[in-house]
Amino acid sequence: MSDTSFNCVSVSRKALQSNYKFIESRVAPGVKVMAMVKADAYGHDMVLTARALEDVGCTVFGVAELCEAVILRKSGIKGQIFVMLGFDPENAAIFVEHDLTPAIFSSRAATALSRAAVAAGKQVEVHVKVDTGMGRLGVMPRDLVGFVKELDTLPGISVQGVMSHFPESDVPDSSSTRDGFSTFEQACSLLAGRENFVRHIANSGAVLNFPDTNCDMVRAGISLYGYHPFGKQPENGSDGNRLIPAMTFSTQIIQVKDLPKGAGISYGHTYRAERDMRIAVLPVGYEDGFSRILSNQGEVLIHGRKVPVRGRICMNICMVEITGIDGVQVGDEAVLLGRQGDAVITADDIAEKTGSISYEVLCLFGNNNKRVHRE
Repeated sequence: MSDTSFNCVSVSRKALQSNYKFIESRVAPGVKVMAMVKADAYGHDMVLTARALEDVGCTVFGVAELCEAVILRKSGIKGQIFVMLGFDPENAAIFVEHDLTPAIFSSRAATALSRAAVAAGKQVEVHVKVDTGMGRLGVMPRDLVGFVKELDTLPGISVQGVMSHFPESDVPDSSSTRDGFSTFEQACSLLAGRENFVRHIANSGAVLNFPDTNCDMVRAGISLYGYHPFGKQPENGSDGNRLIPAMTFSTQIIQVKDLPKGAGISYGHTYRAERDMRIAVLPVGYEDGFSRILSNQGEVLIHGRKVPVRGRICMNICMVEITGIDGVQVGDEAVLLGRQGDAVITADDIAEKTGSISYEVLCLFGNNNKRVHRE
């Protein structure tokens, strides 16, 4: 009995590495690039992605939760690993055990970390998170100096950096990015004089649109995986075209059949054949991340042509029309994301139809299907 699936997400190791090197080329010498591999590397497989990036010189990784960081460390990743989402104070000792770097924004968490570090006879580096306009995690700028002074009194921990995040850096002329960076610079200036102090606020959008915000380190997320944070890829000739989408999602046809004019397709008969037509049945549905919202509007590549989804997408199955395409048969490849011949469907194309963003599309496909890393 085989444990394989008809559906497969394929990730290009070379594309990941190329994107990382491109991001490196966009920042000044000496500015580090943190690879954000949270959410299982946006669906690309966190461990394999981190290994691919380590092979081209990446030494800093970022995840959301502590459990992700432990997986990375246990898999042999040797670089610095940041945990961005905070942690339960009861788990403070795990940071010490696995040499992890937390984003700190809570006195309670810092105190627990101090106790764990002292108990182990070790020193733990921390980076303070400050909220400069995102309205998410972080101490307020007015409280930053006092908070850092409080942390300085705690044995076993060492404040080695301060970080923040931009809400609109994907928009090239966003005033909030300029305002947020000004607030960040002012807050950091009050901590001047600290040795080897690392400041970081720039995400993918800022790397591409606001190079003056790079500071000492940037955090690359969606750009690592080949997509521009703004959405649709920039026009030909722009730097954004040097980003290479790393993920392909494909399946295979499991039945080809002819339907007469007027025949209903799928649940609710939301589509009826407008003429005698031929359809291909694909073993992929919303369980696999192919959103039900794409019913009657999604597209798939078969024999190098875009073909439309007909009827509602089911949990494990959908139907596409292949009328007029000769030679289509059971076992032929169908590409839901990626390139086939000269035709291509990107995560941005899918996101546009579902009212979402490429980030979600990649996570849905990658985290719901068998994955392989090429090369």
